Amino acid sequence: MSFLANKKVLLTAGPTHEPIDPVRFIGNRSSGKMGYAIAEACAMEGAEVVLVSGPVNLQVKHPNIHLIAVETAAEMHKACHEHFVDCDIAILAAAVADYTPALKAEEKIKKKTAEFSLELVQTKDILKSLGKIKTDKQVLVGFALETNNELENAKGKLTKKNLDFIVLNSLQDKGAGFKHETNKITILDKYNKITKFELKEKGLVAKDILNYLRVIEQN
Repeated sequence: MSFLANKKVLLTAGPTHEPIDPVRFIGNRSSGKMGYAIAEACAMEGAEVVLVSGPVNLQVKHPNIHLIAVETAAEMHKACHEHFVDCDIAILAAAVADYTPALKAEEKIKKKTAEFSLELVQTKDILKSLGKIKTDKQVLVGFALETNNELENAKGKLTKKNLDFIVLNSLQDKGAGFKHETNKITILDKYNKITKFELKEKGLVAKDILNYLRVIEQN
């Protein structure tokens, strides 16, 4: 029997879109492919998967995946907290906006002046908030996409957010990051172990993450 059989896994994937007005938004280049690949891999191993997804052009295939479609960071925060309490494992792979417009215009903003400024406020840190309420029986996994000081920044997130392990992506690695069919990851865990993986198709990367999850659960 698979180690994920009869377990509930909470997953996040994709970007968030933070509305400026009814037409425009602040977003990022996340395709959601990595998160969806992990969701499919978990479901194939017998898990009940709750996938909280931002706006993507992807479809859920496995019947064990329950999709919750959201748009904003606030909506993703709410959905995650609703389902985290009774989950065994949470893997947060979404690229959540760090900031959102302080005010959303009710109508399309017209081009009236040569300059335009936008006030932004911080969004709630979903991963950190879940780390604060995580029990010893739950496993919490985060993702970090970095452009510089990759290992140092990932180690900081691992500790500050009370994670069991963190999956590091670097935009410095060719073929990794947004919109690629491949990814290259490094996993850092709470036992101070660092494991580097080669560039692989994202479905195979998902299996590497699940294999690492199996080891963490056995410790």
